[in-house]
Amino acid sequence: MPTSAKDIAARFAIATPDELDALLERYGDDPRKQVQVAAARAVKARDALMAEQHRVDALYSYQEEVSGGGIVIGVDEVGRGAVAGPLTVCAICLPAQPHVLGINDSKQLTPKRREEVAADIREHADAIGICHIPPETIDRVGMARALRMAMAGAIEDTGIEPDCVLIDGNPVHVHPKETCIVKGDARCASIAAASIVAKVTRDALMDELDAVYPGYGFAASKGYASKEHIDAIRSHGLTPVHRASFCGNFIEAPRLF
Repeated sequence: MPTSAKDIAARFAIATPDELDALLERYGDDPRKQVQVAAARAVKARDALMAEQHRVDALYSYQEEVSGGGIVIGVDEVGRGAVAGPLTVCAICLPAQPHVLGINDSKQLTPKRREEVAADIREHADAIGICHIPPETIDRVGMARALRMAMAGAIEDTGIEPDCVLIDGNPVHVHPKETCIVKGDARCASIAAASIVAKVTRDALMDELDAVYPGYGFAASKGYASKEHIDAIRSHGLTPVHRASFCGNFIEAPRLF
């Protein structure tokens, strides 16, 4: 076993929860500051991990409770309130195990953390479906119908027949086995996962559109009505990826492209 403070601190840094208990028993009373700091940091990290596991376990337990088990698809959307870019819906079927740590309402995660958790979700999910509804369709049919189209498309894109479809928010009437959960992205595992993958997927698309239509700040605003975005619309007009029906308060001008 290591005896120098540096070596002991290194062991604390990489210890598993089970190993940590043994290290604390052996070195918990070590008076050296480096050892005490490393031990405290390791305990804090373990407690945070246990709290996160408990939080995520509750999301899976709630999903089991409201769905009744079987094949469950969680559905969530992003981009409903944007003035540019598509409406994007993701539908996800998660296995009972392993539990994906970090799943949450996507708005509660940093962009970097969303990317990390989305990668874990993609690795472990039984099925993922994505559907984008373009701006011209939203302008033609309206948001309510576009949302139903997107949800139906995403569910179909999973390629599976669910026993239950859990949807964030109010009733949409898009699937005969639909159950809607208000704030479901913070309460239900598969809806939380869908919210993250939908957000990461649409954000990447808006980053690509930023290069195609420079000057509108799509990479920063993701198509929402930020001051900079509104100013750009007023200065340059609308692009094909703007929702003209959403922009009447900003400008009355034809599309530029």
